[in-house]
Amino acid sequence: MLKAIIIDDEENARITLAALLAEYAPDIHIMAQCSTVPEGVLAINKHNPDVVFLDVEMPEYNGFELLGFFKKINFEIIFVTAYSQYAIRAFEVSAVDYLLKPIEIDSLKVSIDKVKNKCNTTNTMQRLNLMREVYSGNDFQKIALQMSNGLLFVEVNNIVLFEAERAYTNVFMADGSKFTVSKPMRTFEDLLSDRQFIFRPHRSYLINVRYIKKYLRGESLITMDNNFTVSVARERKSDFESLLKELKLA
Repeated sequence: MLKAIIIDDEENARITLAALLAEYAPDIHIMAQCSTVPEGVLAINKHNPDVVFLDVEMPEYNGFELLGFFKKINFEIIFVTAYSQYAIRAFEVSAVDYLLKPIEIDSLKVSIDKVKNKCNTTNTMQRLNLMREVYSGNDFQKIALQMSNGLLFVEVNNIVLFEAERAYTNVFMADGSKFTVSKPMRTFEDLLSDRQFIFRPHRSYLINVRYIKKYLRGESLITMDNNFTVSVARERKSDFESLLKELKLA
């Protein structure tokens, strides 16, 4: 039996989530339902839960500010939120689990399975601090890559390129290492859309232009510092060459 606490300022949201858990996750026991972050802090200290379902936008304190009340997070957190571009980006960058309102049953089941399997317990504070940085609008330097045995935090500036491989993505690093992540490349393109030096020259590749070693304009071929060769799609060639000029790389 896993112990859970729900923190959400909307009573209907708390009731709905509690009902879904009772029906689809009967082995999760709800110890308390709280309408504010301070109430939630007291309940967490009292019940020592395994998982906290935490709303993001609440009056007085938002869900992220709950983290500041604890020196160590020894429970899983599943954020529950209405759609917010910044919130979703923060979750994706840091590999923190979340549910969108209205909650879908399949998504709830996946999140519960993660809690039961303790898939996200590694580097908990690092993940949460990274998420808080992104949500607050600060520029993030790392992203979390979900590996089969946990999470790997890598510097964005040390990524040479991403390669799409069906539903997976290969990530090539400047030190020669390569990691395969079970996320589509579009996820990383969206996450890094504000980085001028990240460019998608072809539907199968996303590159860091700082690691370009050679560009053959006539053949539309890029050679990266790791000797990986990337094609430039015809419809992307003009944008690519304009970017090189803008960054004074050509």
